[in-house]
Amino acid sequence: MMQKGYENRYQVEMISIEDLVPEEHLLRQISNAVDFSKIYEFVEELYCDDNGRPSIDPVILFKMVLIQHLYGLPSLRRTADEVSLNIAYRWFLGYGLTDETPHFSTISYNFRHRFNADTIDKIFAWILSEAAEAGYLKPEAVFIDGTHIKANANTKKKIEIEVPIAAKRYADELLEEINHDRAEHGKKPFDEEPPKTSGKKKDNTSKKKLKNRKKAEKTRKIARSTTDPESGLFVKGEHQRQFAYEAHTACDKNGFVLEAVVTPGNIHDSVAFDDVYDKLVENFPEIETIVADSAYKTPHICKKIFDDGRVLSTAYKRPMTMKGGHEWWKYVYDEYYDCIICPEYQALSYRTTNREGYREYKSNPEICKNCPTRHLCTNSKDCVKTVTKHIWSDYIELAEDIRHTPKYADLYKLRKEKIERVFADAKEKYAMRYTPYTGLAQVTNWVRLKFAAMNLKKIAKWKWKRNNTPSKVFVFIVNFINMKKNPKFA
Repeated sequence: MMQKGYENRYQVEMISIEDLVPEEHLLRQISNAVDFSKIYEFVEELYCDDNGRPSIDPVILFKMVLIQHLYGLPSLRRTADEVSLNIAYRWFLGYGLTDETPHFSTISYNFRHRFNADTIDKIFAWILSEAAEAGYLKPEAVFIDGTHIKANANTKKKIEIEVPIAAKRYADELLEEINHDRAEHGKKPFDEEPPKTSGKKKDNTSKKKLKNRKKAEKTRKIARSTTDPESGLFVKGEHQRQFAYEAHTACDKNGFVLEAVVTPGNIHDSVAFDDVYDKLVENFPEIETIVADSAYKTPHICKKIFDDGRVLSTAYKRPMTMKGGHEWWKYVYDEYYDCIICPEYQALSYRTTNREGYREYKSNPEICKNCPTRHLCTNSKDCVKTVTKHIWSDYIELAEDIRHTPKYADLYKLRKEKIERVFADAKEKYAMRYTPYTGLAQVTNWVRLKFAAMNLKKIAKWKWKRNNTPSKVFVFIVNFINMKKNPKFA
């Protein structure tokens, strides 16, 4: 005998995937925030209209990678699996409940071989333009810093190699000013190339200087990964030795990432600054202030920023002086006589300007021999104290003066809330602590897409909040009507 209600056990229910995605879902907010058809313009030249098999819509490919970065999925394979199972992901891509979704290898191939760095840059710039059009960008003050990303490489699989020491990008400008400074002091200018010394030929240069100069001309040894040769060995403080990349990043006051340059992990922040800064001022000429930590407080960076009519807001940088010796401020520079006055009120006279751009001031050894505080000044066997002063040190002093200005001191305090917050979110929420890719080009595209996703999410959230939050006037009217109806709530 059939049980009661058994005939109603199987029912057909008509439902739309549109009804299964909540109105406030993040992907709905993103879909309403920007027009993704703009992507067709960026990839039009990468496709052929009358040849080959039909391809997967490039907007769908980009949206799948966007899902990977938005939800911190570790790989494209995992993303493809999640897309096939998640209703909201299917809705965002335009697939039905039973439609076959793209295979992960298709996405991987397109982002490795079809979509180049220029395509990624256009997408990154497009999302920033959407933020600017909505009035969300505030590039007057820009916060710059770098964060390390662990590379997909084993620290045990490495080789020791010698690489030439890269010349400084501002070497020609520095050499020109060094020669000008030497000429003012009656010294001969340096040649473009340092002189090559021979063991047979004698000169007046000391053996110590010859040794240092010869060492500077040689190559330096570095550890190179055999898995990912373009990564760099990163060692800092208590951090474990690891191969890594570094994302040198700039953001505005609202936390939008304006630029990101990726380098091997062994490149110092100050070395990569020029690339980040040049791109920033080209795209955002309205920048007024650069906020950065003390790693960027170098003579070249200070000069570059101040000569452009902008301001560097930075931190205090401790002078590198002898431990337990006289404080640095006890050595006073006399601009009129061009000398240094030591703590015992003796003059250190100018001797030369070296190739690094430092003026060298040296003491009289006959006076220093009988100095009562010589042990706090120098450990030199020759009883000579040397104090150096860079030819661009005035820019360092200008940055130090600005550091005490209330306006720029307050800006620097915001640094931990802006650029450090960007890095914390990127690593904790968007899985940027470790990269699954190898090679500088692939990692760069991966980082820029991740920051583009972060910017897009911020735009979508703010637009949705703006469109769904009642205005203050509306709230006031509603409260006024309720007060009239219920005077006891007045």
